[in-house]
Amino acid sequence: MASAQNSAGIQTLLDAEREAQKIVQQAREYRTKRIREAKSEAQKEIEEYRKQKEEEFKKFEAEHSSGYKKAEEDANKEAEVKLQEIKVAGNERGQKVIETLIHALVDVKPEPSEKIVTKA
Repeated sequence: MASAQNSAGIQTLLDAEREAQKIVQQAREYRTKRIREAKSEAQKEIEEYRKQKEEEFKKFEAEHSSGYKKAEEDANKEAEVKLQEIKVAGNERGQKVIETLIHALVDVKPEPSEKIVTKA
């Protein structure tokens, strides 16, 4: 009977060891699964954070670049106004300038230089 009790005790210990190995294996599998889930969750959080920061940057860029666009538009409008003023002045005074130049070329009135007149 002692050998049957020893055999039963050994069998109980072996069963307990197998059960412990199953528990350890399940714990390892659970840990591995949990690590994968945590990695996946972290990746999702990183992606959401990246999208949020991109949106903030685009908003910031839109707010601040609009000032440059407005300044550029204002400068273009001002340049266009100045060009129009020059064109209007050219149209108004252009004919008179041409007549004055032609008159100066056609009606030549030679006069002696002041240096020559003062020496004589």
